[in-house]
Order: sequence, then C-alpha cells, then structure tokens
Amino acid sequence: MLKTFIALTDKTTGLIGNLVAPLSFIMMLLTCVVVVARYSFNLGLTPLVETVIYLHGIVFMLGIPYALKEQSHVRVDIIYSRLDMRARALIDLLGTLIFLLPLSLFLIWSSLDYVNLSWNMQEGSAEPGGLPGVYLLKTLIPLMAALLLLQGLSEFSRALLVILKPTIIPERI
Repeated sequence: MLKTFIALTDKTTGLIGNLVAPLSFIMMLLTCVVVVARYSFNLGLTPLVETVIYLHGIVFMLGIPYALKEQSHVRVDIIYSRLDMRARALIDLLGTLIFLLPLSLFLIWSSLDYVNLSWNMQEGSAEPGGLPGVYLLKTLIPLMAALLLLQGLSEFSRALLVILKPTIIPERI
C-alpha cells in the first residue's frame, strides 16, 4: 500500500512539475517584451508585468513539491552523502517528521484566513490597469503547502520502507 501511495504521489507531483516547467520559458519571453517595450518605446505594460509576476508565483509555488520529489532542495550534503542507505533514510524520515510535515501543516493553517479574505473581496491588482484575480494567486499558498505535505508523506513513506524492509529499495535513496 505504501508503494502505491508513493508511486501515485510522485506521479502527481511529477505531472504538476512538468506542466509548470514551460511557464518559465513563457515568463522569460514576456520579460523580454516588457524590457524592450520599456526601454525602446517608453511603454509601461502593467498587465504583462503582472502576468510575469503571476507566472513567477505559479512556477515557484507549484515547483516546490516537485523540487522535493526530485531531491533538488537544499541539503547539507557533507555527511549525508557518505552515509549508507538506511542512515540516509533515517535522516530523511526524521527531517520530514520534525520539520517538513509541521511546516506544511502550519502553512495550510495560517494561510486559510488570508486566502479566504482575498476570495471574499475578489481581490485584484492595486495597480491601474493591473490584472484581476490576486485571490487566485494567493490560493497557491495553501495549495503548495498541501502538495508539499503529500510529497513529504511520500518521502516519509519511502524512508520508512528502506528502514523497515531494506530489501525493498524505493527510487532515490
């Protein structure tokens, strides 16, 4: 059952990460358009600038769980890389249990009122000509935390399998 949970969570996180990745290229193109418009034609394109900001938020917020899945997060690797598989699994298990899961739960809990207020106001940009839907962008906060929680549980389960059943070697440990 744990292996099924790990596979399903990893697949979902991978799918989200792969869907979000092309947005970085779009963000780069739009930034070039904004710079050329500003410095060549003296045009301020507020909607495009805010689109870049929205894309930036989407890429980072939905990319965080993907980074955890791909082991791209920051880790002090001086000792960790020299340990055997079970010791690394124990560190991953404890780190997830002590830091990642509580942080994810706290982010969900602490952001709900903030996001709810934004939805109730149908919050839009404060800039003249800016984009509506700031409330949608703010919704990414608890969504990111929930996806991070799920991916954290997947990482926890993977580490637990390594510790309890060292003959079963899940990917990446």
